[in-house]
This record gives sequence, structure tokens and C-alpha cells, in this order.
Amino acid sequence: MSEETNTQIQPTILEAVNPQQFLENFNWHRFEQGIDVVDEEMLQQFETALEGTVGFVNERDVIEGTVIRITDRDAIIDINSKSEGVISLNEFRYNQALAVGDKVEVLVDKREDSSGQLVLSHKKARVIKAWERVNNAHETGEVVNGFVKCRTRGGMIVDVFGIEAFLPGSQIDVKPIRDYDQFVDKTMEFKVVKINHEFKNVVVSHKALIEADIELQKKEIIGQLEKGQVLEGIVKNITSYGVFVDLGGVDGLIHITDLSWSRINHPNEVVELDEKLNVVILDFDDNKSRIQLGLKQLSAHPWEALDANLKVGDKVTGEVVVLADYGAFVEVEQGVEGLIHVSEMSWSTHLRSAQDFVKVGDKIEAQILTIDREDRKMSLGMKQLNPDPWTDVTAKFPVGSVHTGTVRNYTNFGVFVELQEGIDGLVYISDLSWTKKIKHPSDFLNVGDQLKVQVLELDVENRKLNLGHKQTLDNPWDIHEDTYAIGSTHTGTIKEKNDKGAVITFEDGVEGFAPVRFLDKEDGSKLGKGDTVEFVVLEFSKEYRRVVVSHTSIFKEQEKKNVKAAVKKATEAEKTTFGDLGEGLADLKKQMDEKASKKKK
Repeated sequence: MSEETNTQIQPTILEAVNPQQFLENFNWHRFEQGIDVVDEEMLQQFETALEGTVGFVNERDVIEGTVIRITDRDAIIDINSKSEGVISLNEFRYNQALAVGDKVEVLVDKREDSSGQLVLSHKKARVIKAWERVNNAHETGEVVNGFVKCRTRGGMIVDVFGIEAFLPGSQIDVKPIRDYDQFVDKTMEFKVVKINHEFKNVVVSHKALIEADIELQKKEIIGQLEKGQVLEGIVKNITSYGVFVDLGGVDGLIHITDLSWSRINHPNEVVELDEKLNVVILDFDDNKSRIQLGLKQLSAHPWEALDANLKVGDKVTGEVVVLADYGAFVEVEQGVEGLIHVSEMSWSTHLRSAQDFVKVGDKIEAQILTIDREDRKMSLGMKQLNPDPWTDVTAKFPVGSVHTGTVRNYTNFGVFVELQEGIDGLVYISDLSWTKKIKHPSDFLNVGDQLKVQVLELDVENRKLNLGHKQTLDNPWDIHEDTYAIGSTHTGTIKEKNDKGAVITFEDGVEGFAPVRFLDKEDGSKLGKGDTVEFVVLEFSKEYRRVVVSHTSIFKEQEKKNVKAAVKKATEAEKTTFGDLGEGLADLKKQMDEKASKKKK
């Protein structure tokens, strides 16, 4: 191997340089002007020599300094370098007690600025150290102290090591927080639960610190739970259906029906939030995760305290607490209720809704009808406090008497009319009018109308009244019998028409019927609805209120003959009837005379 080659592979040996001697001999002016070029190897040797020497610092290093002087605006910090650093007092606003001699962490921002001054930052040093501490606390689970600065949407802002962290509302405590302001300006312990390095976000939790202790406490409580056990708890939440009670880490529910023996509309009528109370365990599931509690069970049932002398027939006073269509529940003592069925509110057989008689909150008097202390049931009656109207109904409403009543309701076959409270009567549809053919009572009158009626039948035993309205009016058919004699002619208007014939209305309101074959006109065409022409009476029945008429018979000869024959027959029948009646009376008189003469003999 050549000597030249050996020279090339030998490593460069840097000679030791005395820094002080180097600086004394170095021409800075010629270097800055670019007159002298400094060998890179010499600069490297110089830097290496400075490392480890007193007063040498690297930029971005975080080191500890000492406050040596404080002015009105700045703090002078000694970091044991060739010069001191100056930091604005604004960076120490969090520490109003800063004094000379205090040790503070600073970041070497620049070893020298344009004026040769050492540039330091306490704020940046705090941030860097804070992130180191926060990350370490997150990894190790260390408990840290934080200062709650203010409220924000959904939680609180907490200062942890100088970093603003977010404390969600759900992570403040194990129970719901209603007043966030109570935590502002307080120092509390927290656990770092989440860090987002990209957005530099930190989430802390105070709840996490107590959950572990609560879990142990919860297991201990659950293991000791027994039905019938009485525990002390705190009202944690109130809903419309019940109350959640904290038993010391374990929640139980008191259903609204287990809060009070009396009926209540909402649980807040009985308990308040954060109220301490004793509860009894009623039931729980297999893993004891759902616990059913009771409050009213800690006091005696009101039925046990009910007056033992109360009996059927006694009068009681109470308040209506619940209304239903079928009746009303009345609280006669706290927690003791009786039912008044709607049928026991009035003597009327026409049943209505309970709301027609009472309303919630009414103070009423009633009579005990039944009482069952074992099943804790009681039935009451209001109508029993008034005399039964049917006791003297015969005197008040004798058959044939006329009265005015109120139409209460109607059916397909008639209407019910109330003569007085508790006494209803039925008017059959056939007893509403002498002349009108009524298909349904609603075509004739309305509910609530006043109606004049006559008592037709009275059944006291079955509490039934048969009434009639038309009986209070003169029967116009007595007059119509003469007016609408067979063969008489009248002007009428066709009211309705169908396949069988037509209904004819005459001037006095009487309606007749014309079969379809009697609707032919003289020109051969048919009469139509609304036509007004003359009709001849073919048949009249007062009993059935029926009039049969014909238009065709007026001009057809054969029909005329038939009408005349009908008139003659009717006349003869009437004469025969009166003649027979006269002969019968004569025979009867003769027989009576013969009997009388025999007795004399």
C-alpha cells in the first residue's frame, strides 16, 4: 500500500483548543466583513469546547432560573449564563407573590438577539412543562390539582399546570349538577381522561376519582340488601312517575303510588330534591340492579286508623279526588277513599256522566252503602241523602194528569222525558203526534226541549211511567172524519213519490196516499212530485189515521162508478149498524119487561 493511500484513510485528529485563547486571538471585525474565512473544523472544535462549560445554554432548552431583580415592568432572571434574561411581568400574572430569589422555569428563546441580549420566556416554559406533566398524568393515572376558572357550554374550564382543560358537566360528580356556579374559583382534584395532541385539547374528570370508591361501596351495599330493610337515602331525581333515591352509590326508585297512601298528582307534592329520607326496600331483580323502594310503607295504613264505629248508613264528608265516567272517588280520611257510582248520585234512571254532578276538589256529603275493612273498600251514595221521589209518585203523577217535562234522550221507538229529578217517563213515537208520521223522534223534537205530556200508565213497582204528548191535544181526526168522507173531493199536492204511489198533502196538513194506478192524468201521463191537483177520497180510517185518495177516479167513468158504489156501501153499512142497534135495544127492553112481569106474579 502506498504512502499516499495511508495518508487518505487516516482519521482527522482535532487538536484541543483553549476557548479563552481562541476568543482573545479571534478577529471578529475581519470575520464579520468576510475578510477572514474561519475554518469549519476550528468552529466545531470551539463549539465542542464550550459544551459543558459554565454559562453555556442551548436555544429551546427549559432550565431553572433565579429572580435577581424586579422592576415595574420586568423580572430579571439569572440562568448562570454570560448574561441575564429579561421577562415581562405579564407572564407572571398568575403569581402575584413573585419575589427576588424565587426559582422559576424559563425557556431559552434566543441566546442573543440583535442587541446581544439573552431572550427568555417563562410562559413558553410553563406550557412545555405543563404538557409534559399532563401527558405523564394521563399515562400514570396521577391525580392532579386544577383551578376552576369559569363556566362554559356543557361544562367548566379548568387550569391544570397552566393549560386550560375542559371539565364536562357529566364528569363533575356522580349525581346531576344543578348549580355549576358553585364550583367556579375553586381548586379541586382531577384525573386526566383524554388528550387530543392534534388540537391540544385536554379533558379532565372529577367524577372518575370518586367512582372507584363508589363502586366498592355499591358492591358492599348491594351485598347487604334485603327485602323489608330500611335505609337512609337522598332524593337524586324527581320524575312524573316516581323518585330516584341515592342509597350511597346505589339508586332505587320509589314509584308515585308508593310515596303516599293518599292520591297525589306529582311526586314533588311529597318530596324535594336533595332531601334526606328513610325508605324501605320492597323488591329488587336478581342482580339487584333495579331496586324498588317505598316511603308510605313506613307509616301505618290509614284504614287501620279509621274510626272503628263507622258503619253502613252513616254519613261522611269528603273531597272528590278522582273522576271517571262511571263514578267519583271521595277521600273521607287521608288515604281512605270511597267510590260513588254514577247510579248512586241521583234517583234518576237516566244515567249520565259523573262530571254532570261533581268535580275534582268538591267537598261533598255522602252515605256509606258498603264498607269492607279487610279488602279496604267502601262504596258511598249521594242520592240516599234525599227522599226517594217514587215514594209519593202516585199522588204527584196520577194516571190522566198532565205535566211538562224535559226531553233527556231518545231512541228509535220513543223519547224519555224527565218530570222531576229521579222520575223519567217514556213517550212512544206513536204518541207524539195525531197527524204526522214520524220516522224518528229527532225529526219532531230535540234533547233539552220542554214537552207537555199526559200520564197514560204508572207502574210503581218497576218504576215505569208511560206518557203521551198527543193526548194533551185535541184529536183532529175526529173532525177529519167528516171532512174526508168517502167520495169527497179535495185539492192536494204530491209531497213524495215512489214505485208504490205518492204521499199527498192537503191544505189542513192531513196527508193521504194515492196508489200508483190512481196517479194517471186525463191525457194518460203520470202525476209528478210537486203537482197540485184534485183528489177524491176512496178510503178513510180514523183508527189508523189513513186516507186513500185518487186523481184518476175523477175523470174515468168506471172509477167514478166504483167510488159511487163505495159511498153507497158505506152509507148502507152505517144505516144497517144503527138499525141493528135499534132492534137489539128493543129486544133487550122486551126481555127485561117480561122478567119484571114474572116477578110480580
